[in-house]
Amino acid sequence: MSGKTFAEKALARASGQSQVVAGQIVDAVPDAVMSHDNSAAISKIFRALGVARVKYPARIAIALDHAVPAPTTAHAVNHIEIRKFVEEQGIEKFFEVGRGISHQVLSEEVVVLPGQLILGADSHTTTYGWMGAFGAGIGRSEAAAIWATGELWLRVPESMKIIVDGELPRGVTSKDLCLRIIGDMKADGGLYMSVEFHGSTISSMSIESRIVIPNMMAEFGAKNAYLPPDEKVFEWIAERQVKSQKLKAKSESLISNLQSLALYPDADAIYAATYRYDASTLEPYVACPHRVDNVKPLSQVRGTKIQQAFLGTCTNGRLEDLAAAAEILRGKTVARGTRMLVIPASSQVLSEAIARGYIQTFIEAGAVVGVPGCGPCVGNHMGVPAPGEVTISTMNRNFRGRMGTRDSDNYLASPAVVAASAVVGAIADPREIYQDQVTR
Repeated sequence: MSGKTFAEKALARASGQSQVVAGQIVDAVPDAVMSHDNSAAISKIFRALGVARVKYPARIAIALDHAVPAPTTAHAVNHIEIRKFVEEQGIEKFFEVGRGISHQVLSEEVVVLPGQLILGADSHTTTYGWMGAFGAGIGRSEAAAIWATGELWLRVPESMKIIVDGELPRGVTSKDLCLRIIGDMKADGGLYMSVEFHGSTISSMSIESRIVIPNMMAEFGAKNAYLPPDEKVFEWIAERQVKSQKLKAKSESLISNLQSLALYPDADAIYAATYRYDASTLEPYVACPHRVDNVKPLSQVRGTKIQQAFLGTCTNGRLEDLAAAAEILRGKTVARGTRMLVIPASSQVLSEAIARGYIQTFIEAGAVVGVPGCGPCVGNHMGVPAPGEVTISTMNRNFRGRMGTRDSDNYLASPAVVAASAVVGAIADPREIYQDQVTR
């Protein structure tokens, strides 16, 4: 019998079976189920099922992040309903306004571990593949069903392997890699696939760079995405377990437990397709309106005038992203006629960014710093563009109206490109600014 992919192993574990195959339907028991501001709507569906109590309150995680602080009375009422439900059901993993974006917060709080299954009422639940977990987005009705029963049926996805080797050039990031892949194979190229990433480029990346990849795979149509967990991952998680569990120090048992949970595909696993990329040949890319797969090299859109630059979201709102932008903005100012909005992904990211001086750099450059959360990415709060305006952002989506205004354009790029564009007032290449800093 042939070997197993990550998805086959993960869903076999989650369904209590010795093995499963792609295409098989399984009844899976998730280790965690997440939701956000949509939890009020999910609770109404849950109550309509006639069930009084959630099955496993310890497995539910809810973070308020989509409209924080509440911008309207309707949003405020929505938040109150969620808080009441959380108290009524004894849900302890609840993260209030200001804590940050759900996927960043749940990673920081170690809500899910390598090899485990997390299902979320948000399409970017694929994010948790950075640690080797099976993360998949589900609908509100499905989330309510899990609250009630503790399980959900899933179809085991076919798997795709993407191998990336070589060193990324300066100014080129994991976001550029993702845009290149989506541009090459289009937004439905990974439809309902388990997309596995392998290769020396992936293993050499920082944790924060890795997180970008499975997050962006939601825009590739993927059911889930997977990066093999290694010592960097185990150390990162263990350090946060020490904090969350109030342990005295990181121990070998913490690391060994994480290692025992981790799942890896077999060498002879069967893949629907395999692709290879040489990282050294990549360059900065930009997704142009109004599709994430309308990807062009930065050089082809350089000079396009912008009115807004947005740095943040569950894709690129982490400390590493803020550091890249601060390096560009240090000693410079946002161009006249352009505004820049910076929203850290979590309160922890914000606190560290303050400590390292990044926030001061942004303020001195004339940028606006917002409360940790999703901000304008969902189109109803903070940074909504005017008709006819052009935004360049680190978001993961740019379909028409995504930011709340149908008659506006949104370009997607890396944090460095967004920061460089804010300084120039038009889409710009950060490598030119790096060079300018060296020659001065």
